[in-house]
Amino acid sequence: MNNKTAILIFANSAEFEAIQKPFQSSKVLFDSLNAQTLKIVKKTGFPYFLSSEKTQIGSNFGERFTNAIQSIYDKGYEAVITIGNDTPHLQTDHILKAVQQLQQNDIVLGPSKDGGFYLMALKQSLFNAEIFLKLPWQTSRLHQSISKLVVPKHIALSYLERLTDIDTILDAKTIIESFRSISKHIKQLLQHYISVEKKIIRSFILSIQTPIQTLLLNKGSPLLIHI
Repeated sequence: MNNKTAILIFANSAEFEAIQKPFQSSKVLFDSLNAQTLKIVKKTGFPYFLSSEKTQIGSNFGERFTNAIQSIYDKGYEAVITIGNDTPHLQTDHILKAVQQLQQNDIVLGPSKDGGFYLMALKQSLFNAEIFLKLPWQTSRLHQSISKLVVPKHIALSYLERLTDIDTILDAKTIIESFRSISKHIKQLLQHYISVEKKIIRSFILSIQTPIQTLLLNKGSPLLIHI
């Protein structure tokens, strides 16, 4: 099985992530995360393929992800391990454990705390494009939906440890405050991101408070409101 297993890095370019992600400095952060992900994958020694917005085919996430997986099977591989680029705590060991568990299981999931997964290892014999397209991609119900599908069919499913991916400022805080190891550079970028976001939030709050305070302090003439 090992010589018929490939890794699929399903991750957009840093430029594209900068448009999609709702926070500051995301291009610099995802440049680093993309580089780290590639380094981690190369250490496994397994063949790998990168699927970004430049090569993905489909009108939505489900279609693009399904087509990317199918393209790996079309190359002759019997198992695919898919990962993204937004999980700073992902290590080479997670991928190797998935390969090991796939020897005795049909599917291996690395669940993320938002209800999705940061890693999925899947044998070709279990891949069904029609079912994949119907899954609630990019929602908190994804992991649960997959479990509900495989359990009644007695499909062997195993799990890796749960990790946090980056979507919000709260995710960044969780990652920094955890006891797991993280690269110094990425940690600094996350700290910078949190600092910038806090300043934006404070400025927004002050912009709302100022007119309210003016209204409360105005005890003389009534304010003229132009409609």
